[in-house]
Amino acid sequence: MHSTSSSSLDHSRFVTRWLNAKASRLQELENISQFAISKTSFTDFLQNEMNQGTSLNAAMRRLRNLVLACLIKRDLNGLANLHEVITTISDFADFVIQTHLQHLMNDMLAAHGQPIGEDSGETQQLIVLGMGKLGGHELNVSSDIDLIFCYSEDGETLAGENQRSLSNHEFFSRLGKKLIAAISEITEDGFSFRVDMALRPNGNSGPLVASFGMVEDYFLVQGREWERYAWVKARAITGKPEHIAMLEKIIFPFVYRRYLDYGVIDSLRNMHHQIRAEVVRQETRHPERGINVKLGRGGIREVEFLAQVFQLIRGGREAILRDRSTRNTLKTLAEKNILDQEIIDQLMKAYVFLRDVEHRLQYLDDAQTHIFPANRADQDIVAQMMGYQDVISLNAVLIPHMQFVAEQFDAIFKDKSEQQDDALNTTNMSATDANETIISHLQTLHFNDAEQVAVRLSNTWQSAKMQTLPEASQVKLAALIHSALKTISKQAEGQACTVDRLLNFMEHIARRTAYLSLLSEFPHALQRVIRMMSASDWAAKFLNRHPILLDELLDESVLHQAPDWQDFTLEVQTVMREQLGDVEAQLDSLRELHHALLFRLLAQDLEGKVSVEHLADSLSKLADIMVEAVVQAAWQTIASKHRETPKFAVIAYGKLGGKELSYASDLDLIFLYDDDDQDAPAAYAKLAQRFITWMTTHTSSGILFDIDIALRPDGASGLMVSSVQAFERYQEKSAWLWEHQALTRARFCAGDAEIGKTFEAIREKVLCLPRDPLQLKSEVINMRKKMRDANPNRSELFDLKHDHGGMIDIEFMVQYLVLRYANLHPELCGNIGNIALLQRCGNLGLIDSKLATETANSYRLLRKFQHNIRLQGEERARIQKEKVAAAVHYSEALWNDLFEADI
Repeated sequence: MHSTSSSSLDHSRFVTRWLNAKASRLQELENISQFAISKTSFTDFLQNEMNQGTSLNAAMRRLRNLVLACLIKRDLNGLANLHEVITTISDFADFVIQTHLQHLMNDMLAAHGQPIGEDSGETQQLIVLGMGKLGGHELNVSSDIDLIFCYSEDGETLAGENQRSLSNHEFFSRLGKKLIAAISEITEDGFSFRVDMALRPNGNSGPLVASFGMVEDYFLVQGREWERYAWVKARAITGKPEHIAMLEKIIFPFVYRRYLDYGVIDSLRNMHHQIRAEVVRQETRHPERGINVKLGRGGIREVEFLAQVFQLIRGGREAILRDRSTRNTLKTLAEKNILDQEIIDQLMKAYVFLRDVEHRLQYLDDAQTHIFPANRADQDIVAQMMGYQDVISLNAVLIPHMQFVAEQFDAIFKDKSEQQDDALNTTNMSATDANETIISHLQTLHFNDAEQVAVRLSNTWQSAKMQTLPEASQVKLAALIHSALKTISKQAEGQACTVDRLLNFMEHIARRTAYLSLLSEFPHALQRVIRMMSASDWAAKFLNRHPILLDELLDESVLHQAPDWQDFTLEVQTVMREQLGDVEAQLDSLRELHHALLFRLLAQDLEGKVSVEHLADSLSKLADIMVEAVVQAAWQTIASKHRETPKFAVIAYGKLGGKELSYASDLDLIFLYDDDDQDAPAAYAKLAQRFITWMTTHTSSGILFDIDIALRPDGASGLMVSSVQAFERYQEKSAWLWEHQALTRARFCAGDAEIGKTFEAIREKVLCLPRDPLQLKSEVINMRKKMRDANPNRSELFDLKHDHGGMIDIEFMVQYLVLRYANLHPELCGNIGNIALLQRCGNLGLIDSKLATETANSYRLLRKFQHNIRLQGEERARIQKEKVAAAVHYSEALWNDLFEADI
């Protein structure tokens, strides 16, 4: 924008008329416009006027004209930016409402007594809600104000002598009418603000004021989709804080959904179509008019819609997106990587520019307009107020801004459902000859198993569940299936299997319109769902259980980022802190956070972005973070806790202990404490029990982990929690050899780090105990035989885990080597995984180094096969023997070298 000069003030006919009406105003304006107007200066000016005998209504109107003239002068002279202008006028609107209401309330109380709630017995006040731009604290200088009037509960006034009792509803109705008149009636001094009450429940045909009960009933029974959009902005300007909090609890579930609400895109798209259609009608009727910077294509309303669609989609889950300000919401969208920073920067520039132009259109005559005037001279005046020579040079900047807004709006709101080529739709899939139509269509797509797929598709579509869906859902579903089949047909193999998994998923989400809308609005998300389901039955079932994770598929860049563990830990801690005291919300949030990150790792895995070892490390790290979060959060719920921070630690064994966790692994854990307080054993036993409950409870978001605590001292008959000293005594004096084997893969996982260090010292001491070589060998062989006998394999396939030369054999050999030689080589105590320990034993000359390397490679291969088989949902990890024969040869050879006998 070009610089402006003081002569720019002459461009405002409103200011010129106001100044000419009274000679002293010029100096008054000069004085007050030196600085931004503060809230206290409103009060001072009003008091000065009223001290001279001016009525409140007249004084307020005079103040309004002064405030407006001051803002125009400061803005046109480059002293005020958009933020100052809209904040000041919003503050002034609040001041007007609060001041008039207090004055009128005093009169009403004198005449009728205090309104009292019939249930609570509390005094009642009128809550004035600012809606629209006033609610967002982003009001226009010449805007009307959208208001809604509420009160907490019905009852009647407590009338004294010479007072007439009224019902609360009648009392606040009268008060509301008086308030509207006080603010908006036109007198010789003008008005303070035009008032619009059309956003109230039932609009202009509804009662002027509504009790909370009426508002709640309205939301439940009649509240429409566009009203959710309006109520995002609702801000209480008056009222008791405790009543405002109650009202917000009623508004919140109406406006925001607990799930990610992509259905709102369609609703706002339809609303926008209606607004645009009306604008186009007006433009056709009045072709002489210029650009509409508010409702025109790429105008202010489209920026607001862009911001608010994400509030409605995500606000139920992310409190930061419930801000009423369009500008603050845009900043949040960038901070949360929902939209690119560069796009937000350009949208913000466009928004500020459009709002500045809008203000200058209103500065002309203090008219509530958003449209360039018809005559060229006035258009040029607006351009000059913006610092441009004429409207042509202004449009050279304005139109590209609007084009950019329109492009971004289309990127979100353009209808992406397939309008053409709908060979499969709700009509022909429901017809009696549907099977033939489907087969024919599948054949044109070159499906391998057209008849099999057609039967599955036909059965699904004609099921009672599908046929009783609302028509809109059926149309969306048919379009999704139609689009999906085209993608699946390009697969070389497994087409029928992928269709089967996808239809299972579609059946599962069919009644959840938000998910159907997400897949319709974001076709790339549907493509990714198909790829995942084609690659993995486990992934398909996981998505069936947690469809809320569809949102994770939208952002390609985030999906493929390596997890930032520090950020994730901070996010978990923040959520737990924000939801302190609400255990149900904490349980759900932990599960949602865990599942979202797990799903991201799964997506990277299925697309070959991570190795099995790297994935296991990440899954183990994720589990560690969740265990730590649950320990800390669960401790806060224990009323009888004797200290702020528990001296309690979680020790991981098994797959988590060895950092070899897979997707569906349970956690082998034990609990230790080091605390002499007499209440410690009971408190930590309660913490352990609560920890297990938090981990294993099924909520609407599923579970976190299954927990196995069988490895604790004395197993099932032992205490759930052990002191560090008791654990040490048990390991040195009472533990079985297999418990020492388990200890080779144990590590501190979460809780008190000092206990973690003590545990590591005990572990190393126990592993380094000298052992009789023959007895150790005999016990390891016997233990391995027991496990083999418990898991017989009668198939022709090789069992990757249990068969001779398989994974358990390799794990037993590593455990044997650690227990046999750690007293001579303490470096074998390192919890570095089976592969690295085998290499270390080879380097130390404890086993043949080539055999060590080949057995390590064998273990890596077997794990990879096991992982891939599990991804396909198979319960047992078995494979054709020839695929692993070469690898298993080395692990069998090492077994024979170590134990000199088969088992």
